[in-house]
Amino acid sequence: MRKEKPIDWRGSSFRDIKDDSIFTPNARKEAGFQLNRIQAGLEPDDWKPFDVVGAGTKEIRINIGDGWFRVMYLAKFPEAVYVLHCFKKKTTATSKHDKDIAAVRYKAVIQERSK
Repeated sequence: MRKEKPIDWRGSSFRDIKDDSIFTPNARKEAGFQLNRIQAGLEPDDWKPFDVVGAGTKEIRINIGDGWFRVMYLAKFPEAVYVLHCFKKKTTATSKHDKDIAAVRYKAVIQERSK
């Protein structure tokens, strides 16, 4: 039996996913379900690669009646699923601000792992 990877929440990602002004209860529930799939070694139902942030970064896409929500994560390492950034999209393109937040957190994970 495969052991579930723990989730390593980076920066404000855990606070953001719990914040009702960012993630609705429905979006939070769906994000939790999808993250659990990743922990078990499966792919989320709706995702896309997001290598512009860093190699191996992926984005869970949650599009429900409450809005468009995203969870950027890194699962390529054996020790954990790193959740880099959780946010609600306001336009079809991901903002530079959101990409920059995820990129800074990605670089921190890589730096920590190289020690």
